[in-house]
Parts: sequence; structure tokens; C-alpha cells
Amino acid sequence: MLIKKIMTKNFSYKTTHICKQSGARTGEFATPHGVIQTPVFMPVGTNATVKSLAPYELDSCGAEIILSNTYHLAMRPGSDIVKKAGGLNQFMNWQKPILTDSGGFQVFSLSGLNKITDDGVTFASHLDGSKHTFTPESATKIQQDLGADIIMAFDECTKADTDEQYALVALNRTIDWLARCKKANKGNAKQMLFPIVQGNMYKNLRLLSLQKTLPFAECGIAIGGLSVGEPKPIMYEMLDTLKPELPNNMPRYLMGIGSPDCLVESVLRGIDMFDCVLATRIARNGTAFTSMGKIVVRNGKYKDDFTPLDNNCTCYCCQNYTKAYLRHLINADEILGARMLSLHNITYLITLMQRIRKAITENRYLDFVKDFRESSEYLQAG
Repeated sequence: MLIKKIMTKNFSYKTTHICKQSGARTGEFATPHGVIQTPVFMPVGTNATVKSLAPYELDSCGAEIILSNTYHLAMRPGSDIVKKAGGLNQFMNWQKPILTDSGGFQVFSLSGLNKITDDGVTFASHLDGSKHTFTPESATKIQQDLGADIIMAFDECTKADTDEQYALVALNRTIDWLARCKKANKGNAKQMLFPIVQGNMYKNLRLLSLQKTLPFAECGIAIGGLSVGEPKPIMYEMLDTLKPELPNNMPRYLMGIGSPDCLVESVLRGIDMFDCVLATRIARNGTAFTSMGKIVVRNGKYKDDFTPLDNNCTCYCCQNYTKAYLRHLINADEILGARMLSLHNITYLITLMQRIRKAITENRYLDFVKDFRESSEYLQAG
């Protein structure tokens, strides 16, 4: 059933179902490189690759869209190289949708290495210390060169303990930068610019930011500056505050969220899109998400455990390898161990989103959330 729809030349969003029990929703987000079923988890390919995995393996996981990082790609190999290659889809041989962040989070994370003004941010590269400046215009131009379907506005992301006075300064600067990003992207029908709601951990500022951001939202809106060190209940409080005011006719993207509990809770609070490096990061350390809870395979108790990571998983790793073998690979620092655990963890999160969509369409999402909270899957933060 078509409930709400917004359409531009190359992008459209429609709500396909609203759960009668919870109000959570499913949707379809059409982009130039394909239709994305929401709610959706986006694996992170920071340097134009999801670490250790090939595109065909991401396909096998069921990935519909991936994220790449503007800052890292601008530093190496340079957006001009990617543009010459035909854009990220050609450069990395990924034919489905791509989202690029603006690089703002990474630039502001370079503590002591950046200088913030109303014009932009001057910073030192983490690679060689060379000086660079990102402005709203240059961050937009880099993303245009990268050629992603979805590009993000350049914003100032503040730390969780930022005082309210500076949080307001950063909020207003983000809105000013958003207007400049929108102007720099004017006439670009091939890429959709998502504005970002900021406001730190202050309800009044979150609502003010949303109010000022909405006029710039064409077919998508993002929420940034959460999961930056605050307790999870505070993050949920911010989402609860925003939920009644969020637009219904476009996808809503919560940036940098990827633990199973946060995905389940955030969908309940109206979020449609997620990304996070957590799944592949903990995989490289020998940790797996499973339907029985988190498993740290490098632990000694798995040295003679010849069962799969997860009997409920159909990924290549679970169908072919045992915990004992995976433990051996991780402890021997073999690349295959990190690859297989990454493949499994991404499959787990994408399958979780499929389970979430199924529960929504069957009008039982509150029951799903209740059961999930009581399960060993819930606290797998990594």
C-alpha cells in the first residue's frame, strides 16, 4: 500500500507499510543505482572498500548500499583520481547505491589538529601532516567528484560534553554551512544532498536544528552528533524528542549507529537508515555478533569447538567453518579470519534488518522489540 511518496527526477521515497502496533515503518528509497528497502543498514567502505571484503561478497550478504568517506578519499587517492575513473561505482566495481559522508566528523575528530572558523576547517592530514581546508563548497565538490548517489552536508559535530552555549554556535554554523552546500549543489540532479540535524544533547537545540534544517531537506534528512560518547538512554531521549517532528515523506538517517540493540531501538523511534564501522572493526579483533549473543572466538574455550559461529546464519563463514578454525585464524593473525568474521557480522546486521522489516509488515514490531530486549542478542555493543 502506498502511504506517502516524495519524488524528484532521480530519487523517490515511499512508505510501504506502517506497523499498526508500533508506528514503525518500512519504505522504498529509489536512487540512480537502485532501490533500497528500508529500514536498512549500510556497511562502511571508508577507503572505497569494506575492509577485507569484495563487492560480490557484500552482494552475498544482501547489502543494498554502502558508505564511503569523503575525508579519507580526499586525502588518498584524491577525488580527482576517482572522478577520472568514472566515480566510486566504477572505481570500486560496486554497482549499487553509495552514500558519502562530508568528512566533517573525521575533520572534527582530529583533536588539536584543526582550526574552525565560519568559513570552514583547516586541519592536518593524519597521513603526512600536510595542511588542508574543508569548506562547505569544497566538501560538496569532493563528493560530486566521488559520484555517490547520496551526499552529506558539511556540518560541525560537537562532542557529547559540549556546553549549551557552544552547541548553539555549532548549530547555527551548521545551518549556515548547509545553505552554502545547497547552493554549491544546485542543479545537480544526479546526487541527493542530505542535510544533518545537530544540537548536541539538548532537546531544545535538537528541535531548533530540525526546524532550521527541514527547509533544505529534499528527499532525505540525517541526524548527526549522536553515539559520540553519551549514554544510550540519552541518545534515545534525543530521538524520542525529534520523532514527532521528523518528515514522513523522506528517509531518515541516523549516522554512525551499528550495534544490534541501537538498530532495533532506533527503528522504533522512526529511523530508516544506519551505518557503522563496528561490525568489521570487532571482526578484526575476533568478535562476532550471533543470534546467541556476542562471541569472542579468540578465547580459549573455543579451541576445540567444532560448531559454526551461528547455527541460524546462512553466510559462507557459518556454512563452512567452525569456531575452532576461526579461533586459530584470528590467533595466527591470518587475513582469512578477519575476512570471515567481517562477512558474518555484516550478514548478521543485514539479516537483522530483514527481520525488523518482516516484523513491521506483520504488525508485530512491539512484540519483536520486547522479545529482542529479553534475548542474548540485545547487548552486543562490541
